[in-house]
Amino acid sequence: MQDGRAPRIRNRAPAAVQITAEQLLREAQERQESTFRAPKQRVEDFEELHEYRGRKRKEFEERIRRTRGSIKEWTQYANWEASQNEFDRSRSVFERALDVDPRSVQLWLSYTEMELKSRNVQHARNLFDRAVTLLPRVDQLWYKYVYLEELLQNVPGARQVFERWMQWEPEDKAWQAYIKMEERYNELDRASVIYERWIAVRPEPRVWVKWAKFEEERGKLDKGREVFQTALQFFGDEEEQIEKAQAVFNAFAKMEIRLKEYERARVIYKFALERLPRSKSATLYASYTKFEKQHGTRSILESTVQGKRRIQYEDEVAHDGRNYDIWFDYIRLEEGALRTLREEGGTKEEEDAATERVRDVYERSVAHVPPGQEKRHWRRYIFLWLDYALFEEIETKDYERARQVFQTALKLVPHKQFTFAKLWNLAARFEVRRLDLPSARKLLGSGIGMCPKEALFKGYIQLEMDLREFDRVRTLYEKYLEYDPSNSAAWIKYAELETALEDFARAEAIFELGVSQPSLSMPEILWKAYIDFEVDEQGDREKARSLYERLISLSGHHKVWISYAEFEGSREENEDVEPRTVAGDPVLARQVFERGYRDLKSKELKAERVALLEAWKAYEEANGTQADVAKVQGMMPIVGRKQHVDKETGQVVEDWELVFADDEREVNPASFKFLQMAHAWKSAQAKKVGAATVLSGFTAATSENTGGRAANSSRSEDVQMQDGREDDSGSDVASSDGE
Repeated sequence: MQDGRAPRIRNRAPAAVQITAEQLLREAQERQESTFRAPKQRVEDFEELHEYRGRKRKEFEERIRRTRGSIKEWTQYANWEASQNEFDRSRSVFERALDVDPRSVQLWLSYTEMELKSRNVQHARNLFDRAVTLLPRVDQLWYKYVYLEELLQNVPGARQVFERWMQWEPEDKAWQAYIKMEERYNELDRASVIYERWIAVRPEPRVWVKWAKFEEERGKLDKGREVFQTALQFFGDEEEQIEKAQAVFNAFAKMEIRLKEYERARVIYKFALERLPRSKSATLYASYTKFEKQHGTRSILESTVQGKRRIQYEDEVAHDGRNYDIWFDYIRLEEGALRTLREEGGTKEEEDAATERVRDVYERSVAHVPPGQEKRHWRRYIFLWLDYALFEEIETKDYERARQVFQTALKLVPHKQFTFAKLWNLAARFEVRRLDLPSARKLLGSGIGMCPKEALFKGYIQLEMDLREFDRVRTLYEKYLEYDPSNSAAWIKYAELETALEDFARAEAIFELGVSQPSLSMPEILWKAYIDFEVDEQGDREKARSLYERLISLSGHHKVWISYAEFEGSREENEDVEPRTVAGDPVLARQVFERGYRDLKSKELKAERVALLEAWKAYEEANGTQADVAKVQGMMPIVGRKQHVDKETGQVVEDWELVFADDEREVNPASFKFLQMAHAWKSAQAKKVGAATVLSGFTAATSENTGGRAANSSRSEDVQMQDGREDDSGSDVASSDGE
C-alpha cells in the first residue's frame, strides 16, 4: 500500500484452496487466550479447613474495616459464613451490619433470605417483625412478611400482619392485596369489611366503584346499589364534588345496564346530567348517548344528542363569545327542541322550561355587543335581535316582550354612524300587525328623520301603498327625492305611481323634473322610461321624437341613435288592436341611421360605428330591400393591421384597426377610383371561371357609382396601395381574409 491507497490486485482468479467461514471461526476460537481461573484448593483435613476459614475471615474483616459503609461487603461476608454452615457467625455479621445501617432494606432482605434458606423460619419471622417495626413505610418488607405467613398456611398470622400494616394506611395496592387474600380463602364478608375500611381511609370515586363491583360479582346487588347510593350521598350536591363523582354515576348506570334495568340507568344518567355543569360532563354525555342508541327510543335519543351538542356549543361560545354563527346554531338547536316538544305533546312545565332555555340563549347572545362603531361588525349581530323579536311574536305570542326587544335593539344601534333599515321596517311591520298604525308611522318617521336611507324610504312607501294612502305616498316620494335627487329609480317609481293613478300631467311633470336634474345616477333608464311613457301611455310620437333629439344633444351615444332609429321605423305588431301612435316610417329610420353614422364618424368612434352599422343592417334585413342591405354591407369596415414603433420599448408593434371604405375614399379619392375599376375587372374574370371572390368587408357597388360594381370591392386594394406609398411610416393594412 502506498500513499494510504489500497493495493492493486492483478490476479482476480479464485484461489486453489478455499477457506470456509466455519474454518475461520474455529481458528479464531483456537487462538483465543484462555481466561484466568483461580486455582482450586482441596482441603484434606480439619487443620487446613481452619486455616482456610481463618484466612478468608481475615480478608473479609480487612475489607469491611476499609469500607465499613459498604453493605455489599457485609452481605458477602455474612453469606460466606452461612455457606460454611456457621449460622451464628453469619447472624453476628448481619447484626454488626445492622448496627452500621439499620435502615438498609436490602440488608434486611438478605438477612431474612439467609434464614429462610437455612430453614430457620422462626428467626425469619422475628427478623420481619423487627424490620416492619423499624421501617413500617417500606411495602416490600410487608409483602415478604405476608407471603411468608401465607406460604406457611398461617392465614390468621398473615391476617394479623395485614391488620398491623393497614394501621399505617398504606397505598391502594396494599388494600387490594389484603382483599385478594381474603377472596382466595373465600372470606367475602371480611373482604367487604376491608373495602369499607379502605373507603374510610381513601373516599375516592374509583374505590367506591371497586367496592360496588365486588358486591355485584359476589351476587349481592342490593349491597352494590347501597354502596353507590352511599357514595352519592357522601359527595353531596356541590359542583366540585359532583364533578369528581362522574365515575361513580357512570359505573352505577353501567351496573344497572348489565342487570338490564334500563329505566334505572336512564334515571341515574338524567340525575347526574341535571346536576353536572354542561361544560364538564362530556364523558358522561357520551356514555348516555351510547346507552340511548342501544336501548332508548327515537325521541329520547334526539334529546340526548341535543344535550351533547349543547355542551359543544357552550365550549365554543365560552372560547369566543362574539362568534355569532355559533350563537345562531345554538339558538336553532334550542328552538328545534321546543318545536319537537310541542309536536310530541309535552307538558306545560316542559314547554315553559324549553322556552326559558331559548330566551336564555338569546339574552346571552345579544349581550355580546360588537366592539367599535363599524357597520361590518354589526351585520351578523343585528339578526340576533331580529330573530329574538320574531321568536317572541310567533312562537311564544308574547307581543309586549317582542315590542321591548325591538325597542332595545333600536336604542342600541348607533344611528349617528350607521343604521339598519331592516330593523326599522320590521319593527314598523310588527306594529302594523298589532293594528297600531300610528306607532308604525312614528317609528318609520323617526328612522327617516334620524338617519335617512333608501331602504327606509322604500319600506315606508310600500307600507303606505299597501294601505292605499296615495297622498302620503306622494309626500314620501317628495321627501325621498329631496334626500336623493340623483336617484333615477326613485323618479321612475314616482312617475309610475302617477301613471297608475292616471294623472298623466303630474307624471310628465315628474319626468321633466327628473331629466332636468344636473346629476343622475343612471340617466339612461330615466330617459328610457320617459320616452316609453310618451309612446305607450300618451301615444305622442312628436313628443318622443323631441325627447330623442334632446337626449342625442346631451349624450350622442350610439345606443341612443340605434334606439331612435328603431323608434322611427317601429310598427304595431298586433294589427287587430287600434294603434296608439302613428306608424313608423322606414325613410325616417334610415335618415336617423345616417345621421348617427355621420355623427359617430365625426367623433372618430370606430367601434360605435360598427355597432350602429350592424343594427342598421339588421333593420334593413327585416324591413328593406336587397339593395338597402347591400348598401349597408358596403359600409362595413375591414380589419387591418398597422405597424408602428413603440416609443417606450423601441420595438415594432403590430396593432389591429378597423378600416372604413368611406374614410379611404375621402383620404385618397384617385387611388380609390382606380382600385374600384381593378376590382370590377377581377370580379368579371372570376365570373368567367365560375368562382367569384369578394374582399372581406368591401362589397361590389352599383353601376350608378363611378367605376361600376367594383367600387366597394376594390377598397382593400386601395388600402394596400396606400400603404405602399406610406412605407416610410411603417404601416401595413390588409383584409381580414388575408388578401
